[in-house]
Amino acid sequence: MNVLLIITLGLAFLYVVLILTYRYGWVKLPEFHPRQNNYNTTVSIIIPARDEAANIPALLDALQSQTYPASLFEVVVVDDFSTDNTAGLVDLHPMPNKRLIKLSDRLNPDERLNAYKKKAIDLAVQTSKSTLIVTTDADCIMGERWLETIVAYYEEAQPKFIAAPVCFYGEDNFFKCLQSLDFTTMQGITGAMAYLQSGTMCNGANLAYEREAFEEVGGFKGIDMIASGDDMLLMYKIYNAYPKGVLYLKNKDAIVRTLPVDTVKGFMNQRIRWSSKADKYEDKRITRVLALVYFWNLSLLILFIAAIFQPLLWSWLLGLMILKIIVELFFLYPIASFFSQEHLLKWFIAGQPFHILYVISAGWLGKFGSYEWKGRTVQ
Repeated sequence: MNVLLIITLGLAFLYVVLILTYRYGWVKLPEFHPRQNNYNTTVSIIIPARDEAANIPALLDALQSQTYPASLFEVVVVDDFSTDNTAGLVDLHPMPNKRLIKLSDRLNPDERLNAYKKKAIDLAVQTSKSTLIVTTDADCIMGERWLETIVAYYEEAQPKFIAAPVCFYGEDNFFKCLQSLDFTTMQGITGAMAYLQSGTMCNGANLAYEREAFEEVGGFKGIDMIASGDDMLLMYKIYNAYPKGVLYLKNKDAIVRTLPVDTVKGFMNQRIRWSSKADKYEDKRITRVLALVYFWNLSLLILFIAAIFQPLLWSWLLGLMILKIIVELFFLYPIASFFSQEHLLKWFIAGQPFHILYVISAGWLGKFGSYEWKGRTVQ
């Protein structure tokens, strides 16, 4: 048995154990069922927005329809130097409990940042007097009980930081279905890690944290020069201060939905942006998991290339791919069921080659390349 095969089998064993552990964590994570409550928590919903004229009216409509008392929450949109009519649409929207902050009014025209989104959130928090900060993205939508569910969970569980569920919708082609399956997998890992207390993952499209906790850990100080990471890097800072205070809200009413990207270039830019902060994580548990997933996929690609020259390896490769598919489907099914995405699983097997290649390329480029986001090139 050659060295490559031994390494691949070792990685396969570790990967299977990891995925089965995450399945256990997701299944054991209890679904939250809110009790009747006389809510009293004040909330600031912060939305950084750059060139989102096509999306932000739908988000504001969704927020205006929330069942949570309007007297207890405000919506703060921070316009990040938009070149379209984002700010104008926010101004024109009839929602009474909204505010607009323009970064162009707060920053020197010559000032250049590497983390505009963090600056936008930080400015909004500074102007807030609310107890709870909730963040979402300008291209998202949610159901009418979204905010009420988050606040109910906050008031009952008393966490310092809440990671909440996010999923894609509008998957009208194979490419978008694959994006959605990949994203749903990450959400399952996020919830499982929270239950197992084995790592800190979240998505900035659906977060909540106490304003006092944000201020206590110094906000984004120390991570403000990193282009991305307004979600996971902040989460870990709060986790360090409150190890038991970081929770995942598993409730369908709390789901935020967003659209997958339309192009391969946009997809790779998005994933490279996400992976670019991997070596910035102080939570080395996440780094180890990412390394295992990367090298497991890389070993499969190398084994495929080696099998071209050593035909006896084809049977091993086929067996490992079958094992990978079975274990991942076993993990993914209950998560897809929670997000009502079981219909996407029919594309799972066909998407395997694309997923392996994307994991390898995004991991490499996230470390050594650059990406473009919202018209800005980031190193």
